[in-house]
Amino acid sequence: MKLKSHCLLFVALFVSFVALSQKIFTYPLGVQAYTFRKHFPVNAEKTLDIIKDMGITELEGGGAKGMTLEEFKKQCDNRGISIPSTGADFQELVKDPMEVVRKAKILGAKFVMCAWIPHKRGEFSLDNAKNAVEVFNKAGQVLKENGLTLCYHDHGFEFQPFADGTLLDYMIQNTNPAYVSFEMDVLWTMHGGGADMPVKLLKKYPGRWKLMHVKDLRKGVKGDLTGGTPAENDVPVGQGQGNWKQIIKLGKKAGVEHCFIEDESDHELENVPLSLAYLKSL
Repeated sequence: MKLKSHCLLFVALFVSFVALSQKIFTYPLGVQAYTFRKHFPVNAEKTLDIIKDMGITELEGGGAKGMTLEEFKKQCDNRGISIPSTGADFQELVKDPMEVVRKAKILGAKFVMCAWIPHKRGEFSLDNAKNAVEVFNKAGQVLKENGLTLCYHDHGFEFQPFADGTLLDYMIQNTNPAYVSFEMDVLWTMHGGGADMPVKLLKKYPGRWKLMHVKDLRKGVKGDLTGGTPAENDVPVGQGQGNWKQIIKLGKKAGVEHCFIEDESDHELENVPLSLAYLKSL
């Protein structure tokens, strides 16, 4: 009888191990704070409760209106929510990267992402890219010396053709890998480069991608190089153009450490749970 019980226990453990080993999405559940941009200014604590109740344990963000960074960090800690990544404006990186370091340290972040390079909309140029490379290399070194990793978040406009690739290729190839990494925003990567571009870039530049915005683009939408699209083109993950099984698999292989759901639609309270359910099903 004992032998039979032991055998049944072994089989159960083996089945659980196989199921876990086949699971594709194994990251902690994370969200970008911009998803709740309408909620945080009204009541930051209630918003963090909403995030916690969704089962989310990681937040990419930088505080809330009317609350010091220290207090925001405390409120997140109280809910079991960590802040592995925070944001920095391009001009902050130019003017005072040590201030960026100071704020990131308060939040307990390990990554700092920049999501926009100043340029004339629709006309991102080689000069813009060269300037960004210089800024990111300098600021990235400062951050690295202080235990942080700078990541540039692509936004679609960087896919202007250049040489045998794009200006995003130029930026990846000319930033110092020791100081500068990247955050792939899957929606904007598809919007600027096509539905197959996330897979192509993860294969082409392993080791350069540390963060990912898990974000889907409505089927049938044809992108452009503006870095902009109507909010209704954000759809729950798994309902759009993204090849998510391959993207997540390649992301892990390429070195992506954190994934954050971001939803820019006006239906975040409905869409985020749908996205979480889909990711859990992978």
